[in-house]
Amino acid sequence: MSPESLVDIFREALSVIVIIVSMIIIPGLIIGLVVAVFQAATSINEQTLSFLPRLLTTLFALMFLGHTLIQTMVDFFIEMVNMIPQVIG
Repeated sequence: MSPESLVDIFREALSVIVIIVSMIIIPGLIIGLVVAVFQAATSINEQTLSFLPRLLTTLFALMFLGHTLIQTMVDFFIEMVNMIPQVIG
């Protein structure tokens, strides 16, 4: 196994991780920003007002994007299994 192929596998694994995590985190960050602007505009300093919408948004993102996330991981896994002969040989 050459170092270049190991670097390519590692790079692809990192890109899959970034895609999966960003699909979950970005909607929560957007809702958190909207709630923070609302709190700053109204001077409400309630911690649960910030936490609950982000939690619900993350759960909804997992519910609606779960199939896509699993499919991305399965595609990566199948590609890695198919590369075993090239890496070993």
